[in-house]
Amino acid sequence: MNKKSNILILLIFLLSIEQITGQVNKDSELSKGLILTSEGITQIKKNLGTVPLFDNSLQDVKEEVDAEIKIGIQVPIPKDMAGGFTHERHKNNFFIAQKAGVLFQVLGDEKYSNFVKDMLMEYAKIYPKLPLHPEDRSYSRGKIFWQSLNDANWLVYMSQAYAGIYSWLSKEERDHLEQDLFRPFADFLSIENPQFFNRIHNHSTWGNAAVGMIGLVMNDEELVQRALYGLEEDNIKEGAKDDDGGFIKQPGQDAGFIANIDQAFSPTGYYTEGPYYQRYAMYPYMIFAEALQNKRPELNIFQYRDRVLIKAVDALLNLTDTDGEFFPINDAQKGMSYHSRELISAVDIAYHFGDKDPSLLSIAKKQNRVSLDDKGMSVALAIRNNEEKPFVKKSMELTDGQDGKKGGLAIIRSKNEADILTLVMKYPTQGDSHGHYDKLSFSLYNNGDEIIQDYGLARFVNIDQKNGGGYLKENTSWAKQTIAHNTIVQNENSHFNGNFEIGAKFHSEKHFLDFSRPEFQIISAKENNAYPGTNMHRTMAVIQSPVSEQPLVVDIFKLSFEKQNKYDLPYYYLGQIIEANFEYNSPEILEKLGANNGYQHLWKEGIGSNEKPNTKFTWLADNKFYTLTSITDKNDSLIFARLGATDPLFNL
Repeated sequence: MNKKSNILILLIFLLSIEQITGQVNKDSELSKGLILTSEGITQIKKNLGTVPLFDNSLQDVKEEVDAEIKIGIQVPIPKDMAGGFTHERHKNNFFIAQKAGVLFQVLGDEKYSNFVKDMLMEYAKIYPKLPLHPEDRSYSRGKIFWQSLNDANWLVYMSQAYAGIYSWLSKEERDHLEQDLFRPFADFLSIENPQFFNRIHNHSTWGNAAVGMIGLVMNDEELVQRALYGLEEDNIKEGAKDDDGGFIKQPGQDAGFIANIDQAFSPTGYYTEGPYYQRYAMYPYMIFAEALQNKRPELNIFQYRDRVLIKAVDALLNLTDTDGEFFPINDAQKGMSYHSRELISAVDIAYHFGDKDPSLLSIAKKQNRVSLDDKGMSVALAIRNNEEKPFVKKSMELTDGQDGKKGGLAIIRSKNEADILTLVMKYPTQGDSHGHYDKLSFSLYNNGDEIIQDYGLARFVNIDQKNGGGYLKENTSWAKQTIAHNTIVQNENSHFNGNFEIGAKFHSEKHFLDFSRPEFQIISAKENNAYPGTNMHRTMAVIQSPVSEQPLVVDIFKLSFEKQNKYDLPYYYLGQIIEANFEYNSPEILEKLGANNGYQHLWKEGIGSNEKPNTKFTWLADNKFYTLTSITDKNDSLIFARLGATDPLFNL
């Protein structure tokens, strides 16, 4: 009896040792975590319930994922464009799976790991036989989505979900998922779509990050190298165009994640496509960099190019108005702000891997959410300990170009007791395929209100009924055209004749700037290539004068030309007309302002002239009056125009 008891006790003891050893092995694998490390898990568990910002973020995610688990897993055969059911379902799947993977690691509840596994198994069932997406409008069609870009989004998030349950899965389950889903998926995005993968563009950054992150999880060095440095050989046809009308690849262009860091950012952290797409691209840049820091620390990626990725986060935060909304430069959807999920992650990562800049904590506090990982806990702890300092936006220049010598963007901020007036003047490169023909244009803000506006993009993002959520034809016929911006138009023709290939060769040049005195801040820049034989030179200043309660904006536009031309200079004010010091006629039957290059979209609602050399126009916006005072000639036409002509679907 005693012998049997001893054997039974011994068996139980051995079983317990085996279970403990198995858990240690799993933790050992987690210590190599893609995003959430074992050290991070330990830190999180140690502080749970004592860090309000992290605890609230965790609770919100838990409620969201629990609700999805109750609904059940849906993996429909793809058929819709952006905004349609299948598109939105697959998009929601990758967001929820990533969050469920995090919850499993933090809370240890296997309902989350089972949920992720079951979802991935469903995808592994359909993927081997999945054809290209039935919508054939993209230069690079996906399989799950209408374009490879969204397939890359899927893999960036699903690689994190897979990493979260990797050590929990059996080897057989991992082999199945990798052979039937993940490796074919990575090959499809890269070697089967080199025109998508091998370029310098936000699309390829997502592709690089997707392939690299799943390569890190699978310990597939070939995929990691492919992601970092591009395909060794590619068959991209020179001159091919993408969905936005830009070159897919240009002569001598490198490819891969490192090349995108090299060529897309200036030394100041400005992203050549503009802040809207910088916001979108910062997630793959920062999350892949974080994975590389965890799994390939020898690359020291956050120190690369004098810490340009950390600088990029700072630059992007400065490219916002006082409400945190990004300036709509180039193709840009208004209303996007640093409250977006991409910037929540980027701010946390920049704080953790940067110099623990306390001013970033004030942004995180406004965001009121943190990422559920080491970085989020690091930020939440610092906020709990009252370590934040204000993030102060100052006047600055953000240079463009890899060397910082291809023009740039000037932001002048002038503060009085109640308001912050912000002037943004644009003189960078074309901005890749998302750029507009708007050299030396500007926009003006008072606090978070647009006073002189930039249109942004012509698109209803993720609204299926509006061209499948993609760019509208009016983006080309209106939003990109010069007349849609606050700058000079010559002979009703856009800069560079509206030709991307020509525009991509040139950039404007800064003449000088001086932001050293808050009472007088000035920027001056030149553009000598937009129109052959014409040189444009714009100087803008913001002056705090003792004779005016509010700051004054001075705008001097100098033109030199070889022959006489017709010039238009629009100012897109927002508000209610109050008065003008000139007479004008309002026609009973509206006519279009012109026939092409954006003019066909403007109704001529009023036209006049002024015998006086000084023309004034006043409008009201947000209970404040603004007056535009111009030096004019009696032969000048003063035109009131309204957007909306040649727009049968009311897209504009």
